[in-house]
Amino acid sequence: MTTRKSKHPMVENQIIPLHKSRMGQGIRIHALPEGIIRTYFIRLGIKEGEYVTCFERLPGGTVIIQKNRQQIAVGYDLARQILVMVMNERQPE
Repeated sequence: MTTRKSKHPMVENQIIPLHKSRMGQGIRIHALPEGIIRTYFIRLGIKEGEYVTCFERLPGGTVIIQKNRQQIAVGYDLARQILVMVMNERQPE
């Protein structure tokens, strides 16, 4: 008996790096890198525990996250350092 692997194996509450999130996916920030990067994110209103949406993924690995109506582009190298928890496909209204 063979088992088929799902094309999208991410499940709710799974912790993954930001660069692996999918467009339209609701995610909760689990861990930010220490130092000045954390400070920048906090100034933008994003800290551990915040619910955001993976708005878009651009060529080259850049991920655009959205909180409310604010969109922030996160480069691939930084997105690899940010851990997020998969919540659901769309942010609750």
